[in-house]
Amino acid sequence: MDTIISDIGKLLLAAAIGGAIGFERESHGQAAGFRTYLIVGVSSCLMMMLSLHMEEIFRNLPADKSVVRVDPARIASYAIASMGFLGAGAIIKGRGSVRGLTTAAGLWSATGIGLSIGAGYVIASIVTTLIILGSLYLAYPVKAISHRRIYTILTVKAVTTEGLLVRIKELLAQYKDISLQFVNYHRDLSSNTVTYNMRLHHSDQSQEHWSGLVKRLSTLPELKEIKWEESDVP
Repeated sequence: MDTIISDIGKLLLAAAIGGAIGFERESHGQAAGFRTYLIVGVSSCLMMMLSLHMEEIFRNLPADKSVVRVDPARIASYAIASMGFLGAGAIIKGRGSVRGLTTAAGLWSATGIGLSIGAGYVIASIVTTLIILGSLYLAYPVKAISHRRIYTILTVKAVTTEGLLVRIKELLAQYKDISLQFVNYHRDLSSNTVTYNMRLHHSDQSQEHWSGLVKRLSTLPELKEIKWEESDVP
């Protein structure tokens, strides 16, 4: 019983640490967030415990009469090395986001659970499964309070006019949760127009401000075109 309690404590601690790190990453707009870090943390803990458990099983065999040689670090090392291959097919990268990281982590953890059950490490495997399932089902309430950061490209096309960029910056400054990161400038000499591509950094809660921002930008008489799109995460 003491061993079971110790194993459960290790798994819960690994889940808590992985989930805390993932929560911080997710709040800063990274694709690998709460669920991914939690699954990887608890599954790697399970695989390391399995390696140690395998050594315990064959510890009492006499060295001069047995051909069994157990390296407690072998399973963990191979699991880490193979992680990239297991999840590569499930990951899809877009312009500003990555999809499939949680699925890739789930595939990797399922491998560890299967190995552990095959070795008779049933209790820890069940607890790991419950922790992972709980994290997957409870992830959406966590996402709702994480205030994820988003990167957006705002494109403004206008007739060449002095001071236009200054007025746009003053307008953006009125929205405290929207920060201007960088501005790209392009001028078309044939049509005498300028185009500004502005990278904006804002929270997901500021999405409701976009309609008002576009209306205010539209009042500038020099503008000919306004659009925004998803940006790459730097």
